[in-house]
Parts: sequence; C-alpha cells; structure tokens
Amino acid sequence: MQSSESTFVAVSRHLVAGLDAVEFAERLSAQVARRIDRLEVSADAIDFAFSTSVLALQAHCVADPEADALETWQATVVAMQLGSALFAVTGTSEGTVECFINGRMRTIKAIGPQPYADAGNWLLAFWLAVICREQRRMTELCEIPLEQLRSPEGEYEEFYYHWVDVQQSYWLRRPGLVDKLISTIETSNPEVARSLPRDLLQGLLYPPIDLFYNFVRKNEAGFGPALAEALNLHKGYWTLTEERAEDIDGAVALGPLAMACLAYDGKLPIGIESPFIPKYLLEHGWLGEFPT
Repeated sequence: MQSSESTFVAVSRHLVAGLDAVEFAERLSAQVARRIDRLEVSADAIDFAFSTSVLALQAHCVADPEADALETWQATVVAMQLGSALFAVTGTSEGTVECFINGRMRTIKAIGPQPYADAGNWLLAFWLAVICREQRRMTELCEIPLEQLRSPEGEYEEFYYHWVDVQQSYWLRRPGLVDKLISTIETSNPEVARSLPRDLLQGLLYPPIDLFYNFVRKNEAGFGPALAEALNLHKGYWTLTEERAEDIDGAVALGPLAMACLAYDGKLPIGIESPFIPKYLLEHGWLGEFPT
C-alpha cells in the first residue's frame, strides 16, 4: 500500500446521497432478506434476489461512500453469496444445494440450467467474490464450464466468453492466459462487437479488461492512471443522460473495483481515491467481520 506521503488522484462521483439514502438502502436490504427466505420454498426467483441485492449494495454505497459502515459490508457479502448461489442451484437439476446466505445455511432445491445463469451474471458474481476476497467461491465459479454460460439466444458478444475464460484461466492457473487476453481485447473492439452501443462498450465493458491487462503485466506505473481513466469513463457513461445520472446502478464501478482489489492485494500502487471504488471495500477493511 502507498505511504501516507503518496499523492492520490481523486475521482468524484456524480451521485450525492439524499436525506433518505440510508432509509432507501435499508428498505432494499429488507426486501433482499425476504427474497432470500423464500428461496428455501422455491429458487425460481433467485435472479431477482441477486439483482435486487446488487441494487442494495449500490444504494448502501450511495449513503456510505467509503463503505465504512457494517451494513454496507453486509450488503456486499449478501450480494456475493447470492451470486454464488445462483450458479450453484442452476448448475445441477437434481437434489438440493447447501448455500450459506445472509447469516445461515440454506437448503435450496436445484432448478437446473436457466437463461440468467449466463456470462453477464457470472462476471458480476465473480467480481463480488473478488471484492469480498472469497477465494473458495472464486474457485467454484471458475470451475463452471464456459459452454454452460453461453446464452442460447446468442445474447452476448463473443468477447464476453473470452473475458470469462481469461479470468477463469488466471485464477485456476490454466495455460494460454496471454493469448486469451489478446483475443478478449481484439473481440471487444467496437468494429467487432457491433451489436453493442459504443458508449456501453467503451464506458463500462472494456475498462475492466484494460485494468486486468495492466494488472497481469504488473504495470506499477500504469495501473493507477488506467484506473483513473476507467472511473472517468464510468462516470461519463452514467452522466450522459439525466435518466442515467439518477440511476444508482452507477454508484459503484464493480468491474474496476474488482480489478483494483486484485491490484491492491498484489501490492500494485493504486493512487486513486473515489466513491466509485469505496475505500473499505478496496482495502477489505471489514474482512472476517462475520461468516461469509
């Protein structure tokens, strides 16, 4: 970690907490808790539970920009647990699955392959496991076969699968990481991934790939500037329209935060302070506070 004399670059966030920010976050967390309890009756709505939990995490971070409140860490952990559970219950069609979620072990009936157990949700689930430093869950997610994540409707551009493959290969130490990363970069080019809006691709989807490239190269001089650029691009995307600017989905840059967590743990200089990458999530300030 940088010394106290290090110079940090600040990247401000466009969202400002209103008077009801804490109450709104607490309401979302209560909704998540109710949906979690229903999973033991039926897991058919686990995707809604997961998406709501990510929304609750974002809402807590609006109210708590540094994530120094225990409630924010709990919301992060619950989102991570639900992301892992989503792939656990859809990974088999028989029997039940034991999942530790929101403070206790849950016995949930397996529901087999579902369209939402896809590359997009895998990225979210993996990044949350990285942020929570949950290595066992990271490994379990990385052991999911790539073909299992393919959308039957062809919803995702090919670079999504290359990007998943890169992260699985890195974490499980599989061969060919460099070639896979090059393929990810090439297929995420706007001229190749033509079905995606350019602002989405360049503002949100590509920056984590670039950060990972700098991380694996151990680019001490380049990671911080790349992170600053990623956060400014994130901000640019979420402030392009008035409607986006009010959307709490833009409160935390989850992909860049996950890459920054890898870099932080790898002793790369970060040099960035921003509510988009809350300080106590980046520095795992609450790690070990309660079972995950």
